[in-house]
Amino acid sequence: MEPAEEIRPRVAVSSCLLGAPVRFNGGHSRDRFLTGDLSEYVNWVPVCPEIEIGLGAPRETLRLERSAQGARLMTRRTREDLTAPMTALAAERAAGLGDVDGYVFKSRSPSCGLHGIPVYAGESGPADRRGRGIFAAAIAGARPELAVEDEGRLHDAVLREAFVERIFASARLRALLAGDWHPRDLVAFHARHKMQILAHAPAAYREIGRLVAAAGERPRDALAGEYARAFRTALAARATVGRHVNVLHHCLGMIGRELDPVRRADLAEVIASYRARRVALTVPLALLRHHARGAGVDYVRDQTYLSPYPDALRLRNHVPA
Repeated sequence: MEPAEEIRPRVAVSSCLLGAPVRFNGGHSRDRFLTGDLSEYVNWVPVCPEIEIGLGAPRETLRLERSAQGARLMTRRTREDLTAPMTALAAERAAGLGDVDGYVFKSRSPSCGLHGIPVYAGESGPADRRGRGIFAAAIAGARPELAVEDEGRLHDAVLREAFVERIFASARLRALLAGDWHPRDLVAFHARHKMQILAHAPAAYREIGRLVAAAGERPRDALAGEYARAFRTALAARATVGRHVNVLHHCLGMIGRELDPVRRADLAEVIASYRARRVALTVPLALLRHHARGAGVDYVRDQTYLSPYPDALRLRNHVPA
């Protein structure tokens, strides 16, 4: 396997977030994190559904309106219904984006918004602000295993770290399955990701382990599809402080016998400080990496959990709330 730093996730993104002047007013919504820190490590796949269905920039504003058939995407002034072309484009894009590892949508957009989009009751009725953009909803529905977020939610440190972790894990798996892999390669991949899976989904950790144990007995394509779905679904679960502490203690148990009592006690104390929300996750992780290397415990040293994405992104530096 390539080092994490050399595997670049492919991430679809609303074009306006990269600075393209495609918004309704002819402007853009360039996002500093996406175009700055993250752009150093990912390959972007820009998408603007409004432009792709033939709307210009600037253009008439759009909004969602309720109907008996569900939310409709309407132009506000001329009352044109764009639901059908937008839905058709989403189906085409969902099929054509098969090798992307994630998608960042534009927030508050009736096409691309993922959360809290107003759905109006006709031309002048009240709005229900629990809708999803037509395009985003179709993509997310067609690709339930895909890591999706909007740029607004990525301003939250926890959500940002979770999204970035998922796209890099997906990219590593994609790189493996794109090659001439054998069951032993999948077993090795899974071994490196065990602690990362455990931090997200302990039940899935056990189920995926049983799947991998039978790797040599399954048709290759069926095994790849089932493993990929289970792996990406597991990493979509939230990695809580408690689950991190569980994994940290697992790792401590594997290297503890190689440490003297003082070093074991120091590491246990730092893990306790993280559990008490006094230090960031990077603190016990740095010690674990140091001791795993020093003690020559390769299994722990090679766990993707310790460095799930390039360290330069500095996404685990926040103290949990």
